[in-house]
Amino acid sequence: MKESTKNFLILFVVLCAVVGVVAVRQYRQANAMAEMGKDVAVGAGTAVLLELGSHSCIPCKQMMPILEELSTEYKDHFDVKFIDVYQDRDAVKKYGIEKIPTQIFFGAQGQELFRHVGFYPKEDILAKWKELGIALEPSK
Repeated sequence: MKESTKNFLILFVVLCAVVGVVAVRQYRQANAMAEMGKDVAVGAGTAVLLELGSHSCIPCKQMMPILEELSTEYKDHFDVKFIDVYQDRDAVKKYGIEKIPTQIFFGAQGQELFRHVGFYPKEDILAKWKELGIALEPSK
């Protein structure tokens, strides 16, 4: 076998592996986002951080690890929910969404406390919750 053919095959195998890893990662993120969107219960006695975005939006994808961390670390203080606006078109109208991602902070009684549009760093989200009167300590 020629050296150039070997190099091509090696490059092809590496490229296939990279594509496979990216595909698995996107699949996992999509499933995690879908799970967060189940049972959006605003006003059920718990504060809620609701993100409305999509699986294909780059800033929305950048928010996903932050939302996952918040949903685990602060589960005793607020719920984190995600709605894909392309899969749930009614949510766009219901929540008055003009751009994505949009994060909406709801109080325990369902009242909207704050709204942000665009990428929102974890530290800023936590600072906003504190400003809104939600005392935060990571859940154990």
